[in-house]
Amino acid sequence: MKTNKPKYQQIIEAAVKIIAENGYHASQVSKIAKEAGVADGTIYLYFKNKEDVLVSVFEEKMGQFIEKIATATSKQPNAKEKLKTLIQLHFAQLEANHYLAVVTQLELRQSNYSLRLQINKVLKPYLDIIDGIIDEGIKGKEFRADINTALLRQMIFGTLDEVVTNWVMKERKYNLGAQAEEVHQFLTEGLKRI
Repeated sequence: MKTNKPKYQQIIEAAVKIIAENGYHASQVSKIAKEAGVADGTIYLYFKNKEDVLVSVFEEKMGQFIEKIATATSKQPNAKEKLKTLIQLHFAQLEANHYLAVVTQLELRQSNYSLRLQINKVLKPYLDIIDGIIDEGIKGKEFRADINTALLRQMIFGTLDEVVTNWVMKERKYNLGAQAEEVHQFLTEGLKRI
């Protein structure tokens, strides 16, 4: 599998940095290759084109992101703690990799429709984790029973996404991770059983 090859990983890491620094449209394959320390043609051994590089960056990084969140949330005793862990890790992982935050929050939004469809497929397992937490919270009577799961999922993901986008746009002038507790409190207060 290509993902286990060192050059593939070098290219992925280089692509995150180059796309974050230059924007997707100004990120030539030659710049990515130079940053990765490989010949331009080597890129095409692993990727069909620049769009494939961007999708692969998202698949690779989001796959790791989702795996960490799935593992950590599964260890929590209840839905409230799972949601807190998800929020903390979402913020922590993007705060730890500014380049990745720029790519996910800014560059992926400028992509074309077919690219967005591919990205949405990659994102689905993350949204499934959120759905699972919501369902567990309803069944465990931690959350209100009258919740529209699909709408709440959008609200949770949208909240996290907007908080990170704001942090990126404000050039990381504050601690993103420090926002986790307050975001969790706002979300769970609204989910309480009445």
